[in-house]
Amino acid sequence: MPLLQMKEMVTPLKLIGIKLFKCNEGHLYVKLWSRPRKRIFG
Repeated sequence: MPLLQMKEMVTPLKLIGIKLFKCNEGHLYVKLWSRPRKRIFG
């Protein structure tokens, strides 16, 4: 599995533990609390 460069997108959801990430390829990932990231779009 290749390593992906991801940037965290700042949203109000971060206050309750939901983080959104965007990788260089344009895919969108979500991380809920301490669970692993999952791709949601792209």
